[in-house]
Order: sequence, then structure tokens, then C-alpha cells
Amino acid sequence: MAWLTTFLNSSIGKKFLMATTGLLLCVYLIIHLAGNLTLFGGPDFFNSYVKALSAFKPLVRTIEVILLFIFGGHIINGIRLSLENQKAKTVKYESNRAGNNSTVSSRTMAITGTVLLVFLITHLSTVWYNFQIEHESGRFFAIITGSRIGLENTLIAVLYGVAMIILGFHLRHGFQSAFQTFGLRYNRYGKLIEIISVLFWLIIPAGFLSIVIYFGFMEGVK
Repeated sequence: MAWLTTFLNSSIGKKFLMATTGLLLCVYLIIHLAGNLTLFGGPDFFNSYVKALSAFKPLVRTIEVILLFIFGGHIINGIRLSLENQKAKTVKYESNRAGNNSTVSSRTMAITGTVLLVFLITHLSTVWYNFQIEHESGRFFAIITGSRIGLENTLIAVLYGVAMIILGFHLRHGFQSAFQTFGLRYNRYGKLIEIISVLFWLIIPAGFLSIVIYFGFMEGVK
């Protein structure tokens, strides 16, 4: 297994792991958004959806552990690659000219990633945590839309909205960059990848944002 450790510690190995974990998280976002959109069905519909997941609790817990490792791998490799990139910028003028051949989303990956990490920790310590301790009450809809830690709290709604916009910036570069790592971006599949990428950096964040706007600022279904 020494060869695997050597590969994962190499520059290409870190990028490969970063791309793989990133794409897996993109798949998770689709599933997570699909579940969250059931909020538009009202309290009974959403609460029933969450309760239904309880029947598969061992599977859900297993998936959560797997997600923890995927997130961990993505974050750790993101930090390692960011530090390597900083070390590589030994000539000052090259750093200053970065804007000439790169996009805003690519130059701010470390920043947007850090903000999203803070958002994730906040989300887990509030909404996810309360789902666990109040599971028997079935008040899942009220937790998400309520005024304590939910979207009825204007500050929470604004923070979630900003986080979703930042997610879009992060995914805009990250999704296509993953396929570039696999050598698939600049070939006959390039146009298709660009089209599919819109689903991830625009449609998915917009889907989450619609929930924030409807329940946070339009006083949606109560």
C-alpha cells in the first residue's frame, strides 16, 4: 500500500482525491436538495418525509459516516493544495498577474471553501443537531422554518442565502476543474461538461436559495 500513500501525497494524487470527493459531494447536493424541496409540500408532507427516513436509520447513519470521510478528505486536500499553491507563487509579479488568465471563482476557491466550511459547521450544530434531539417530536418543519434557528429568523435567512450564492461560485470552478483533473474537460466531452456544470453551480444553489427566499422572506407555508 506504500504506492497508494505515495500517490495520494503527490500533487496529482491530491488533485485526484480533491476531484473525486468534490464530485461525490455534488451528487449528495442533488439528493439533499430533492429532500429539502419537500418543504414546499407543507409541514405534514415534510415531517412525514423525514420520519420515513427513520425506517432506514442504520443506512442513514452509515451514509453520514461516509459523508464525514468525504468532506474530511475534500477539506484536508483543499488546505494542502492551497498551501502548495501559495508556496509555488515565489515570484511576486506572477501572483499579481493571476487575474489575466483565471476567473474570480478559481482565484477565490480557498476563501469560498472556508466560508462554506464555517456554514456547514453552523448548520450541523443547529438544524442537524436539533433534528437529532427532537426527533420524537416530529417538529422538523418547525425547526427549519421557525424563528429560533430557522428561516423565519432574518439573520439566519440572510446567512443561508449568502452561503448558497458562495456555493455557486465555489461549484462554478470546482465542477469543471474536477473533470480537467481527469483529463476530460478539453476533449469532445468538454461542451457537455460545461452544460452539465450549469446544473451544479447555478440550478442547485438556486434551488436551495428558493427555499430561503420563500420561507425566510415571503412567509411561505406555515
